[in-house]
Amino acid sequence: MPFDTLGLSPELVRVAAEKGYKVSTPIQRQAIPPILAGRDILAGAQTGTGKTAAFAFPILQLMSQNAKAIKTRKVRVLVLTPTRELAAQVDESFKTYGEYLPFKSFVVFGGVSINVQMEKLRKGCDILVATPGRLLDHVERRSVDLSNVEILVLDEADRMLDMGFIRDIRKIIAILPKQRQNLMFSATYSTDIKALADSMLKSPVTVEVAQRNSTAENIEHCAHTVDKTAKAKLLSYLIGSRNLKQVLVFTRTKHGADRLAKHLAQDGLKSVAIHGNKTQGARTRALAEFKENKVRVLVATDIAARGLDIEQLPLVVNFDLPMVPEDYVHRIGRTGRAGNQGEAISLVSIDENRLLADIERLLKRKIPQSVIPGFEPDLTIKYQAPVNHRNKRPTPRPKGGAGKRQGGWQSASPKSSGRRGRSNGRG
Repeated sequence: MPFDTLGLSPELVRVAAEKGYKVSTPIQRQAIPPILAGRDILAGAQTGTGKTAAFAFPILQLMSQNAKAIKTRKVRVLVLTPTRELAAQVDESFKTYGEYLPFKSFVVFGGVSINVQMEKLRKGCDILVATPGRLLDHVERRSVDLSNVEILVLDEADRMLDMGFIRDIRKIIAILPKQRQNLMFSATYSTDIKALADSMLKSPVTVEVAQRNSTAENIEHCAHTVDKTAKAKLLSYLIGSRNLKQVLVFTRTKHGADRLAKHLAQDGLKSVAIHGNKTQGARTRALAEFKENKVRVLVATDIAARGLDIEQLPLVVNFDLPMVPEDYVHRIGRTGRAGNQGEAISLVSIDENRLLADIERLLKRKIPQSVIPGFEPDLTIKYQAPVNHRNKRPTPRPKGGAGKRQGGWQSASPKSSGRRGRSNGRG
């Protein structure tokens, strides 16, 4: 369906055409009409399907229809996101799509001066994009007034719950006007997501553009089994042998991300790490350099699984498999965006076979496994279960014991590069 047939105003159709929106995506076709009709939405959509445009365009149109409120500069739209990067991206989208409209958007998140944000908030804005914790900081300081919010958007709601924001979200909802439109977007569904939806959505229109907890069909998956101590060398080999220019790599811990970036740099691959211990300025610079191809490899923890919008990113690598299988969906959603082809490679040590099985169970599909010549696994290595830091319990031992092949590979020659860092699960 052409984008200009969705019932949007001439100003929005104009900017959509200028930004290359010719044909609407499934989430846009299904979500925009009911949003324009003032309905609450519960949308299940894979990341990279164009969902930001699916709520930003109709929200801007709804705001335009209330002429009296246009010049008030009071917060009429509140968008909550789990990460700083996603918040910045959504704010930029509103600025881009609203180029020919008189609305002002602003973004607040942690890691930067709250005083500067307070000064700007006092000048007023129509659309506020925020992470939950920093927004509550502003509420406590009375630097933001949410009494005029007409539309609430929870973007990547599942990730916000994973990161422990459920109490903050409930606090924010409690101070918002009772009469408002609610839009909830989530890449995966869980019992907690359903409970939150039931508590805040009123007779919602349910939109699902893909099977729940699924990945895009245009992403090719594969897993290489390898000794834990040989993963870094294998990654360098894969990037070098294929002459890859832009690779996003996910690790489980912050220390692991720093250590891997250093290793890749020593192998001649310009790399940079981003995670929760980095300042917001450092994270922003690293992402910008990666997008501009000044950095070849971006190593990240799961904090970067949401909010990274990189056009035509060809490859995502899981250096460590995530402890929570849903995080696999979020990670590889960075590739294969907007209909482009993508590839997801997982480096799997023997002690991660149960994690791989959990991912396959979630996706309801088998991920092809292979052995790279020269990196065959040493099956005599003693099994050591990774610790799930969410519940502090070891992952169960794979069936068959440590001495049997679990469908993977690993090199016996490299030595460990150091102790694995501990994670608090927050990136």
